[in-house]
Amino acid sequence: MGRRGIKEYRAPEALALIAADREHAHLVCPSCGTRSIQRVPRRRGVRDVLVVARSERITLTCHSCNRHASYIERGAEPTRDATMDPHSAVPPH
Repeated sequence: MGRRGIKEYRAPEALALIAADREHAHLVCPSCGTRSIQRVPRRRGVRDVLVVARSERITLTCHSCNRHASYIERGAEPTRDATMDPHSAVPPH
């Protein structure tokens, strides 16, 4: 049980499910083994050909055991701030 009685996957289970979703593989619940995973929001196309312009929260919920996992799908925005790169702060030798 997670926060306030909400059933969440354990970290390794959630990571496996999220990785499968990002690879567009068939989603199988790592806890109970069923294929009754609901993805919100649903995919727009077969392989999501269009790039999402902004970040969006993806929620994966199993209808059998009611466990869930969430992650943020990054859109077309830059993933890191160039000023925060530790390698650029190191002076050349």
